[in-house]
Amino acid sequence: MTEVTDGDFAAEVIGSELPVLVEFTAGWCPPCRQMGPVLSALAAEEGERLKVVQLDVDTNPETTNAYRVLSMPTFLVFRDGQPVKAMVGARPKRRLLAELEDVL
Repeated sequence: MTEVTDGDFAAEVIGSELPVLVEFTAGWCPPCRQMGPVLSALAAEEGERLKVVQLDVDTNPETTNAYRVLSMPTFLVFRDGQPVKAMVGARPKRRLLAELEDVL
């Protein structure tokens, strides 16, 4: 899974042709670590319809603050450069897929 930073967020997320699921994560966050395999599987299965990336909130405060992310993990879905959906908290892959239906 791709990691994005404050420096490449605009190119990787805002400028993406595909919808992008961004996980705002942190190394100290157990639910975030739990989501790793779920997001890797999602990226592998939906890679042609959805780009999946992670952003570490501790090393990328500019983007974290710009989108007012306070809880980890927070998931934002961007389409055409705009956030179109937000979800907070770990969830099983099936539920995540169901929640993404309307944006794919």
